[in-house]
Amino acid sequence: MFEQVKELLIKQLKLKDVEVTLSSRIKDDLGADSLDTLQILMALEENYGIVIPDEVLSKIVTVGDVVNYLESEEK
Repeated sequence: MFEQVKELLIKQLKLKDVEVTLSSRIKDDLGADSLDTLQILMALEENYGIVIPDEVLSKIVTVGDVVNYLESEEK
């Protein structure tokens, strides 16, 4: 799951020479602005066929938060 999320972030944010880890903060470490974040979340919803509730969105800060949420939705 991490690798899929990592690839999506690299593609969406056009990251080069940036290490993406589970502890990477999407805004602070990877440079995503609010529009980037919205586009990432829309892509995740489309790719995984889910809807991420607003109350969950406010809690997603790191790449690990995204992975944990997606893994919890698979069960």
